[in-house]
Amino acid sequence: MTEPKTPAARPANPRFSSGPCAKPPAFSLDKLADAPLGRSHRAAIGKAKLAEAIDRTRAILGVPDDYRIGIVPASDTGAVEMAMWSLLGARPVEMLAWESFGAGWVTDVVKQLKLDATVRQADYGQIVDLADVDFDKDVVFTWNGTTSGVRVPSGDAIPDNRQGLTICDATSAAFAQDLPWDKLDVVTFSWQKVLGGEAAHGMLILSPRAVERLESYTPAWPMPKIFRLTKGGKLIEGIFRGETINTPSMLAVEDYLRALDWAEEVGGLKGLIARADANSQVISKFCETHDWIDNLAEDPATRSNTSVCLKFTDARIADGAAFAKAVAKRLEKEGVAYDIGAYRDAPAGLRIWCGGTVETADLEALMPWLEWAFEAEIAAQTQAA
Repeated sequence: MTEPKTPAARPANPRFSSGPCAKPPAFSLDKLADAPLGRSHRAAIGKAKLAEAIDRTRAILGVPDDYRIGIVPASDTGAVEMAMWSLLGARPVEMLAWESFGAGWVTDVVKQLKLDATVRQADYGQIVDLADVDFDKDVVFTWNGTTSGVRVPSGDAIPDNRQGLTICDATSAAFAQDLPWDKLDVVTFSWQKVLGGEAAHGMLILSPRAVERLESYTPAWPMPKIFRLTKGGKLIEGIFRGETINTPSMLAVEDYLRALDWAEEVGGLKGLIARADANSQVISKFCETHDWIDNLAEDPATRSNTSVCLKFTDARIADGAAFAKAVAKRLEKEGVAYDIGAYRDAPAGLRIWCGGTVETADLEALMPWLEWAFEAEIAAQTQAA
């Protein structure tokens, strides 16, 4: 069997990693020249930058005025952990998981906080039946499964009169999907996902109901300093004005602000959603016309428009994991796609980031290369046999 013909066009930007994700198309290091490096984050200039990041996040995402937004340490992981350690234990808990990060939150709640939680899990490519969830309990879930490519289709299953809190890890959804704020009491995300920011900083968004819980409930376990959101039974309001718990990187803050500039230039949230939708459609159309590859998410209604996860379905493939790794390696060696292998805990396959910072033309250029790599690896496997 002969080697397939190499495609002529190449993606201008081969960065399709699901985190850290591609920088905005207009990014350049000289745009960060206004960062107040060597200055205290508690100086007036530092506070102003941090407050600007919070205010503009609210404006672009449409976060209600009475919700608090804070910049917290340790990326989305830190924000989720802070919420769970500070809020859970007051009511019964349900944990929902359909991918590895959601499963990680289950482990933390059951094994670390030792709460007797109801756990609902779905296999990769599927989602739990949200109609079965008891929202009078506190419910923890990911909106968009970064490692499975499965997302919550809407907030319709969450009742307005719920008694429990909804704690939502939205790190691969914020700035790409329309989050129903009235259905969510805690929302977390990180800068390095949809807007392609730098790592280590998380965002924690609290509804008035979440604030009420914080001020009326004291967890039974010791609270690390880095997680403390209250003092003397009252919310530490400064955290939600940009007075961060620990020292943030002002260079990363500047980078986030420039990413917000770009988000506004492309039409804000609506523009970002449209870009992600167009990107994911490129892959959907490719799967529809090629019978050897398919979306891991089984129901089109729950398919992510950011972290698109794919599986190889060709019967000739003897070892799915080895085959997928070989395809990803070929594409990286050619310099047309970096870091698109499936997450280590996920089923064998590929994961291609389609958030708004990725250009649709680059995904269109990648698809012939994906076909080339598949055919080349099939040929190599056949020859080896």
